Amino acid sequence: MRIADLILPVFAVIVTGWLVGYTGYLSRTLSEALIHFAYNIAMPALLIVTIAQEPSHSLIDWRFLAAFGGGSLLCFALVFGVMSIAASRNLASRTMFGMAASMTNTGFVALPVLQAIYGPRAVLPAAIATVFVAVVMFPIAVILLETDQRDEHGAAASPMATAKHVVLNPLVISTLVGMLLSVLGLRMPGPVAAYFGIFADALTPCALFAIGLGLSLDGLRANIGQASLLSAVKLVIMPLIVYGLSVSLHLDPLYAIAAVICAAVPTAKTVYILAGEYHREEMMVASTVSLTTLASVVSLPVWLYSLSALAARIPAR
Repeated sequence: MRIADLILPVFAVIVTGWLVGYTGYLSRTLSEALIHFAYNIAMPALLIVTIAQEPSHSLIDWRFLAAFGGGSLLCFALVFGVMSIAASRNLASRTMFGMAASMTNTGFVALPVLQAIYGPRAVLPAAIATVFVAVVMFPIAVILLETDQRDEHGAAASPMATAKHVVLNPLVISTLVGMLLSVLGLRMPGPVAAYFGIFADALTPCALFAIGLGLSLDGLRANIGQASLLSAVKLVIMPLIVYGLSVSLHLDPLYAIAAVICAAVPTAKTVYILAGEYHREEMMVASTVSLTTLASVVSLPVWLYSLSALAARIPAR
């Protein structure tokens, strides 16, 4: 029952958010404000205060990056390749299909879920995964989309646009700040740590509630067939690949669980932002984001239960 006791409250918060939005008790438009607060304030605060307290030698786990990052890139390549062979799609469309199946919502779902169930020590691998998405997956998508625009219009986009998106990402900045404090062996004064802690504690309820509040079943009506296939890749195939890589690389149990859960969460809303920015496959991406968010309410607890044997091997701390 311990796993159920930990999982059910997490998803009850998501369902509560959906209910208050569905009934009109709160406007769905508030979801965006909550997401902006969580993304720009609460999550950076959590990353700084958590990473700064970690010894510097534990900040980068290359096996974890190989498992989670390798699974993400393999799924992207799989869908991108299938769309190249089986459908006459341009580069931008193939990119959006690949990203819809592989760019994962680590920050808003995986990080708060892992923190709620496994505590602060699960934040570090989730932070590494979040930064991987920000500094590897996101630039890959932007570069491919810009290349498609260059091919269509004959004008190359400035590489500064991609660099700006990455360098100024609040998750990247906060992670680097935390890493710098850790490497230098600096400890934040008590009041400063408490200050960051207040914002950090707001992440889990704020992010999960916002996900539920912004979930609209209307978004599933368009492109449901394509969205279903992409959702199966995102919620089933990608976690299986990451699990296989984690086992073969002999990852620490907690890091193996974190890698799989980071792979098993819904498609990131960042993909929809990119789709809207470049006007490519917006409806397909919106349907996939909505469907993976809805389906993960069932699939994510299944993954957590499946990983319970690994969870039992996590050493007490």
